[in-house]
Amino acid sequence: MTILRLKALLGAGCFSLALIGTAMNSAHAGGLERGGYDIDLLFDPAPFATDAEATYVMPQRKVKNAVDTSGGNLNVSSTAKDSESYWVPRIGVKAEVVKGVDCMFDYSQPWGAHTNPGIWNGSYSNIETDIKSNNYATTCSYKMDAGKGQLRFIGGVFYQEVYGFKESYATPMLPGAIGRVDLSADGWGWRAGVAYEIPDIALRASLVYNSQVKLDNISGTLTLPALLGGPRAIYGATSSMPESVELKLQSGIAPGWLAFGSIKWVNWSVLQSVAICPQGSEVIAGCYTNSPVQATSLDLMYRDGWTVTGGVGHKFNEQWSAAGQLSWDRGTSHGYGSQTDTWTLGGGVAYTPKPNIELRLAGAIGVLTSGHSGVLDGENGYQAGTDVSYDFGNDLVTAISGGLKIKF
Repeated sequence: MTILRLKALLGAGCFSLALIGTAMNSAHAGGLERGGYDIDLLFDPAPFATDAEATYVMPQRKVKNAVDTSGGNLNVSSTAKDSESYWVPRIGVKAEVVKGVDCMFDYSQPWGAHTNPGIWNGSYSNIETDIKSNNYATTCSYKMDAGKGQLRFIGGVFYQEVYGFKESYATPMLPGAIGRVDLSADGWGWRAGVAYEIPDIALRASLVYNSQVKLDNISGTLTLPALLGGPRAIYGATSSMPESVELKLQSGIAPGWLAFGSIKWVNWSVLQSVAICPQGSEVIAGCYTNSPVQATSLDLMYRDGWTVTGGVGHKFNEQWSAAGQLSWDRGTSHGYGSQTDTWTLGGGVAYTPKPNIELRLAGAIGVLTSGHSGVLDGENGYQAGTDVSYDFGNDLVTAISGGLKIKF
């Protein structure tokens, strides 16, 4: 195989990176990240391509030594499961609109979280929390010759829906009474980036910025026992899903071999404690953390996330390719919550029965590192974690992903 044959590896490298990236990102993601953002399909050299994939993630996070600090005098289980398995789907279509201009339309679920510990010593903090999202995006690029390769300018917009619920014990005054918060919100975001490619050696360097998505219309229902007022309409303080910046690099390093890596920063610290207030209370006082009208809150207390990855791909022949990747993700929890650092190892294989069809299968296994959750000081004198303290050890996370690409 000559060095020019590495040009064929660019297409194989694209699917390997996208496939393993989805499995890896979903397995080690911090904050509320699940699938995150992925625009790799935009770089496919075919005039038209469609791609669909799904990842199933199985985190095994468990908490122990839980102590009720709410004043509710709970004395039930001191251990609980702090994670639930979940699916991450993605589907996209890319087309060359005119020469040099490509556009991609995709649906994904970038954010989410699901914990279901049930009745335990932290029931005044959480019995079940489930957050989901939908993201609809259009991303286009213009490429022009530059030196030995091509310079590409990237831009796009996306519309996002975020919704979910949380259940916990309502108050120590009514032991066993469960309260529930249902919330939904939506907003718009945009992305911009630049990339440089030399297809003959499978080289690509890209830098992409994704904006915050401002959620200024958070609303829903707070359901309490009748003695506490029953159901009532609520709204949330203005919040945002985080902005992010990602640098990706890949290059052929030998005939049939590709090296790749990435660095990503996500501004998860924008999500601290989201105040939830009754509708109409804004005439009394604004809805903010520790506001006199605050009914409850969604405490996240995140710090910024960093993810570093590196890997190698190999094309065995015209039908078979494979890749492996190692990743480190800095945990977004720093004294409250259980999202500590994660190390993940992933691998994937692709089969190309025909030049326009790619079938992929990938998997990942990782370690969720140990830590402790307790009281953490926030803004406006607010303290999160006053309901429960607990420990957690080194736990396992696994993921499996499959996908299909068709191009013409």
